[in-house]
Amino acid sequence: MKYKDYYEILGVKRDASADEIKKAYRRLAKQYHPDVSKDPKGEEKFKDASEAYKTLKDAQTRSAYDRLGKHRPGEEFQPPPNWGGQFGGGQFSFDDIDLSDLFGGLRGGRPRHGARGGNRPVAGEDFEVGAPISIEDAYRGTELELKLSVPEYDSQGRAQQVPLAFTARIPKGVTDGERLRLPDKGGKGRNGGPNGSLYLNIALKPHALYRASGHDLYLDLPLAAWEAALGATVEVPTPGGPVRLKVPPGTSSGQKMRLARRGLPRRKEGEGDLFATVQIVVPTSLNEREKSLFESLAESSTFNPRAAFPLQGGT
Repeated sequence: MKYKDYYEILGVKRDASADEIKKAYRRLAKQYHPDVSKDPKGEEKFKDASEAYKTLKDAQTRSAYDRLGKHRPGEEFQPPPNWGGQFGGGQFSFDDIDLSDLFGGLRGGRPRHGARGGNRPVAGEDFEVGAPISIEDAYRGTELELKLSVPEYDSQGRAQQVPLAFTARIPKGVTDGERLRLPDKGGKGRNGGPNGSLYLNIALKPHALYRASGHDLYLDLPLAAWEAALGATVEVPTPGGPVRLKVPPGTSSGQKMRLARRGLPRRKEGEGDLFATVQIVVPTSLNEREKSLFESLAESSTFNPRAAFPLQGGT
């Protein structure tokens, strides 16, 4: 995901008050709104300012954004796994700004849709919403029931929040941080203009077993000391069902074992891999027989796990 410095976009300091943030947004909205701006990048700047204001005007989302730290604008960074769900609410809320006041005085007080070019077609706004899904959902595909609140404008440019509910299909093979576009699901166009798009920001929820990196999956594989030493065949869970894995004798803790094509499916063809990282575990309590066997092994074994350490007193 690419970092956007919302404070820089609005031209305010990071400790700016809510009132300063609101004033900065109003100023930029008047300057760059597509109906009034002659700047070829005006619409893009207007959307960036709206996105920044949506985030910073609310104390909770501002705090979540601040916790991401400061990065260079455009720098790739990885947000926390649950950040998309808690932060990407997808609800643009302009209820504390009177849009008729914001746009009514422009170009002689003409209505928002007619500020430039009369009743020319105006495209609807694009919206974004976080889409937290499980690894199982990413493996098989799923459907999300979305319930949003989006602004809808009247002929005078005044906005009111209207509910928007629909089912979005998430194809199998999506990855964490991916951005899916749903055309025609954004704000309504005016004067025959096209509707905007809704963008789903995919965020994989933390999983009890798996960690995802792109289409590859990782999990910890616990082995008993004797399984690692003697070799064994163990059952390993995968999103597609359990598989049998042959562990060779002399396997060490931390060793990665690859299960080809047992990761997440790719959108077009093929699958990622699953990597099992060996974790050698020992019993937390021993019965008399087990204790005796371990003591016997300790007495008879010549194995030194610290053979690579320098001799005591050596240089």
